[in-house]
Amino acid sequence: MRHLLARAARRLGTRTAVAAVTTALAAAAPFPAVAATGQEPLSRLVDPLLGSANGGNTFPGATLPQGMIAWSPTSTTGDQTNTAAANGYAYNTTRIRGLSLTHVNGAGCHPGAAGDVPIMPFVGDVTSSPSADTRDAVYAANFSHADEKAVPGRYTLGLASGASADLAVSQRAGVADFSFPADRPASLLFRVSNSLNGSEDAHVDIDAAHRKVTGWVLTGAFCGRRANGGTNNRKSYYRLHFSATFDRDFATTGTWHDGTLSPGATSTDGGEGYATGNDRAGRGSGGWVGFDTRADNDVHMRIGISYVSLAGAEANLRHEVAPHASVADVAAAGARAWDRELGTVRIQGGTTARRTAFYTALYHSLMQPNLISDSDGRYPGMDQAVHRLARGQRAQYGNFSGWDQYRAQIQLLALLRPTVAGDFAQSLYNFARQNGGVWDRWVHISGATHVMTGDPSAATLATFYAMGIRKFDYNGAYASLVRQATVPTPADLSDAGCPGQCEGQRPNLGQYLTSHYAAQDVCHCWGGAAETLEDSVADFGLARWATLLGRAEDAKSFTARAGYWRNVFNPDTGYIQARRLDGSWVTPFSPGSDLGFAQGTSATYTWMVPQDVQGLAEAMGGRSQAEARLDGFFHKPDGSWSVRGGDALRYDPTNEPGIHAPWLYNALGAPWKTQATVRQILDTVYTTGPGGLPGNDDLGTMSAWYVFSALGIYPETPGRATLLLGAPLFPKATVVRPHHRDLVITAPDADDTHLYIDAVRRDGHPLTRSWLGPDVLRSGGRLDFRLATAPNTTWATDESELPK
Repeated sequence: MRHLLARAARRLGTRTAVAAVTTALAAAAPFPAVAATGQEPLSRLVDPLLGSANGGNTFPGATLPQGMIAWSPTSTTGDQTNTAAANGYAYNTTRIRGLSLTHVNGAGCHPGAAGDVPIMPFVGDVTSSPSADTRDAVYAANFSHADEKAVPGRYTLGLASGASADLAVSQRAGVADFSFPADRPASLLFRVSNSLNGSEDAHVDIDAAHRKVTGWVLTGAFCGRRANGGTNNRKSYYRLHFSATFDRDFATTGTWHDGTLSPGATSTDGGEGYATGNDRAGRGSGGWVGFDTRADNDVHMRIGISYVSLAGAEANLRHEVAPHASVADVAAAGARAWDRELGTVRIQGGTTARRTAFYTALYHSLMQPNLISDSDGRYPGMDQAVHRLARGQRAQYGNFSGWDQYRAQIQLLALLRPTVAGDFAQSLYNFARQNGGVWDRWVHISGATHVMTGDPSAATLATFYAMGIRKFDYNGAYASLVRQATVPTPADLSDAGCPGQCEGQRPNLGQYLTSHYAAQDVCHCWGGAAETLEDSVADFGLARWATLLGRAEDAKSFTARAGYWRNVFNPDTGYIQARRLDGSWVTPFSPGSDLGFAQGTSATYTWMVPQDVQGLAEAMGGRSQAEARLDGFFHKPDGSWSVRGGDALRYDPTNEPGIHAPWLYNALGAPWKTQATVRQILDTVYTTGPGGLPGNDDLGTMSAWYVFSALGIYPETPGRATLLLGAPLFPKATVVRPHHRDLVITAPDADDTHLYIDAVRRDGHPLTRSWLGPDVLRSGGRLDFRLATAPNTTWATDESELPK
């Protein structure tokens, strides 16, 4: 299929015309000037395959910014009830059983979420039920990466069977060209029940007179396969509808249900269930349409999807894709959409590899949140009812991996896409109102999954407000989150779903408010120490939000609660440690243990106090002692770096609890160590190619960390708009601020050897502190960095100017 890929590449190249334009900005002496660069279509720098190996769980298929449809392969290793990776696609597994219509970027549970309605171009006669092909031996196909091409908004794949697929999408719809060998039977299998997690029910209808295939799948069950607590989440919470039309008649039709094949039939239904292995194998339903390819071996398909109804899917297709639009036409529009999105940050200079890593990270960061509302404004609520957007809201979004995203991704969204951030904030509040006032910490589509720990919604919305996001009902949202943080509920005492999917969003809140920490023996949570730290961060966000709203009593109360982290800091061990209800410390204790923690160890979580670094340093014996301990967190005893993970006592770049830790040196008065540590991680942990991410992208969180770090800025703590300063990776970056002055960052000497800040000017004035206040989000301006090859150990070290 190499000829098909070459033809597709030529089509895309001729139609991608939008470019991001950058101009030179000369810096006054003694800061060197930045050279100008030419125009560049930024989407061409993106590699959608980056992160599809090494546990990154990204997907390479066609999608648009915040798109509903994400059309990408489902890989198979020979088990139809499982997939090769959490998100359905693993780069090292070159066999697929379909091209699925929905995906979530980098989710961690295996399998992750979605992967709905795999559509498989099949060469050969359909002589048995595809659901009975439990080992994917017949109705799957191998491929070579030489026959695969992924660019933003378009995905092309040639299969060893001789079939091929060329896909392009709008936000809620897509088009495809399927090609088949002219001398073999050719079919498209609609495997409607075979979502990544299985399904409760599914349905397909084939309308040969109108060349149409329609149907739906009722599914959900995110993290429903976890050994502990996962069975509590084996439930349905959304229905995806689809409508596909073709440019030619069907030569054959048929359906299947479980092991029964029905040639000529046009309707069937049946789900697979949410189990694994033999409990699910052989179950399910679907349909196929066949084509006579002897004279014409190309089949063109148009498809729309909706979480509301079949009529919604068809309206979305009509609204977004012109009747005779080709794959090349839709792909060109998609490239333009991505060029606009990526153009929110315009980089000059740097190597091709670094530019690819940066713009792919930005691409992954801005994939989500994802549309769940139709073009007419209707969307499925968390109460399973259909709702319509209220006046002023442009879209309803789903997919909120709160425990991950609140640390970096939502700050980047607020910085670059404030309108989307406002709609997302309103979306989460809408869900809470539809869910009895409960803000779920991991929302998939519109379903409450309870995954992870803490109260990330409070941290998220407080951060949005601090960063200037106002186009949501912030008074109502604030009051609702305060209620969740102060009024105990029966769910707070439930162990259903624990440890990883506990139903209580503030577990055992009554005990927490009395003891001022989450007691390990009665917390009804993943880990008492982790829960205390998470709730302290969330309460700090609420305190800052209350201050901005002028609610002094609330601010005072939540400020005190933000300090509850001290109640799980054991002065005898010098680490965060779980406690029992009677106040005793949980023993035996080891800093490398995860007892009392969620997906991390005490050694990592001890640093998870971004809202009070000075207080943490004081508890450790002072800033110099804290600095020395932080040195040991990033280095082995022999002084060599340890930033790749795999050591329970040291930094783990693959998961969220410690990703802010490299930036803590700024508050400890040693910002040059932040600069060196961040650069080491950028240069060795993040790379290009399929293995370019250190771990799950977690809905853009790890990618957002890279984007911020490469720019030389990083959010200090949830609930504040403060940005910490590091050494930029590129000579120049322009952060485009809608309705505000742009933020221009120059570092003309940025290269492999200039790792350190020697001096910084803001709008021409010397900057002697290592952070920026919230005014930079309003006023923008320019930051001029003078970088050096050796650390400046005097810049930004004045005690009075350190971050809090």
